[in-house]
Amino acid sequence: MTIKVVRGNPTPEELAAALAVVRARAAAAAAQPSGAEPPRAAWSDPSRIAHRRVPRPGPTSWSRTYWPG
Repeated sequence: MTIKVVRGNPTPEELAAALAVVRARAAAAAAQPSGAEPPRAAWSDPSRIAHRRVPRPGPTSWSRTYWPG
């Protein structure tokens, strides 16, 4: 695995942290069986907002009308 810094001058600690994240993501992706769907983020799960009441008109109702899919 090769990582190239395109901009900036990161410290060795910053590079080590970035590499740890990239390697952890690669290991998690390799551990998943092929053809399996990645886990859905909690914020995009429709059941998160399905149990709430139907939004009523008002100044903040726009924030409750989006149904993530």
